Amino acid sequence: MFGALADPMRRALLRAVVDRAPVTATELAADLPISRQAVAKHLTVLTDAGLVEPTRVGREARFEARTENLEPASSWITETSSAWEKRFDRLQRRLQRKR
Repeated sequence: MFGALADPMRRALLRAVVDRAPVTATELAADLPISRQAVAKHLTVLTDAGLVEPTRVGREARFEARTENLEPASSWITETSSAWEKRFDRLQRRLQRKR
């Protein structure tokens, strides 16, 4: 999931899918500076990460976001951030005592 979200274009695509779902790769590409094929490749990465889900409608795939799958990553980031904040607070107190 983090690998999928590491790319700025994939984050932009995920945001667009959240805002416009259900949406096709062609519709997404119309508003972006990349080709439809590039959009499709990025959507494949997002699909493999569980962040979007395609549904076939005739010959096209319509994508919807699966934002609930972000929850484990979000929880991990929050917990890790909290742990680092505590460490930095302890370091700051130590440095202030040495002055």
